[in-house]
Amino acid sequence: MSFSLLGLSDPLLRAVDEKGYSAPSPVQLEAIPAILAGRDVMAAAQTGTGKTASFALPLLQRLAGGPRVRANQVRALVLTPTRELAVQVGQSVAGYGKHLPLKSAVVYGGVKINPQMMKLRGGVDLLVATPGRLLDLFSQNAVRFSQLETLVLDEADRMLALGFLDELRKILSLLPKQRQNLLFSATFSDDIRTLADGLLKDPLQIAVGPANAAAQSVKQWVYEVDQCKKPALLSHLLHSKGWGQVLVFISTKDGADRLVKNLAKDGVAAAAIHGDKRQGVRSRTLADFKANKIRVLVATDIAARGLDIDGLPQVINVELPKVAQDYIHRIGRTGRAGLQGEGISLVSADEVKLLSAIESLIRQTLVREVEPGFIPAHKVPLTRQMKVRPKKPKKPKNKETPSGPQGQG
Repeated sequence: MSFSLLGLSDPLLRAVDEKGYSAPSPVQLEAIPAILAGRDVMAAAQTGTGKTASFALPLLQRLAGGPRVRANQVRALVLTPTRELAVQVGQSVAGYGKHLPLKSAVVYGGVKINPQMMKLRGGVDLLVATPGRLLDLFSQNAVRFSQLETLVLDEADRMLALGFLDELRKILSLLPKQRQNLLFSATFSDDIRTLADGLLKDPLQIAVGPANAAAQSVKQWVYEVDQCKKPALLSHLLHSKGWGQVLVFISTKDGADRLVKNLAKDGVAAAAIHGDKRQGVRSRTLADFKANKIRVLVATDIAARGLDIDGLPQVINVELPKVAQDYIHRIGRTGRAGLQGEGISLVSADEVKLLSAIESLIRQTLVREVEPGFIPAHKVPLTRQMKVRPKKPKKPKNKETPSGPQGQG
């Protein structure tokens, strides 16, 4: 099936063709017609399956047929959890809408606010924003929402994991009650479903691929190693396997900086990207990595949702994430758009519980390997994939009801 059969306009089809897209992905097939029809949508799809185009293309078409945006107003708002993801979505929106007479903009923290205020002065048809900076702009009367038609929460589960719930509630209280609402994410937790229940009206629910699973195009395995030998093992693997462009994840900012120094000592060109880096530095580092000027990019989870690198072959977890769902987002940076990728984790004995949680979430036991010269003192045990039987309800001891108000006792 081609994009032309989804009801998209000629300017959008031109942009899609220039991007080299030949056929819509499964999530695009379901989402685009529903959004064009004005429905609310709740979509869960593995990363790299084209979620941004799923909402950006139909949104742009709806905006093109609407009224002219007024000063400091916004007609469609896309909220993202990180600066990197905001930039990525903004670039996609600009590319898809290049043949339409619409204005888009991206706003996020970590940079001067005045240039962003200037962009908003004449009004913006589609705004991509991080929650904190959006509220800052609103408090300075730089943005208003009386013309808002559509709200998109992109990677909503990550937004809650990063503690944006209060900001989300504040933003929602500022928006018109009558609007289209779209939720797109790689996974949906119970918290997200609770948020969706209060936000969406009769939504089309889309689930592409199994929940909480990595793309099948990503081969995953584990190297067992002592914690103190992880940096040395990483350097050894980079040299012995001949891996080129590699994205490495680690848990802390200090750990990222230390790992970059260790790799530099071993002759590996590396750089770190994390929350303590100024936005300009983060943007230049990411650009250098994409241009192959840097062989290894070391990142914390703050960047896991905003890195879109074409053909990235390997993702390495030097440390496992504390939240199992973050593992899916990390390795989702490779194996995108159907390409093959590898997700490798260096796991020590003190990370057994974290690994067990990941394997339970993805419902598979990862292959354990040991590299000669790095045999650990303690072997990482295999996770038993057990079927959980439902507990039988306990019989009440008597028929008396608890005293006191309902819900207390």
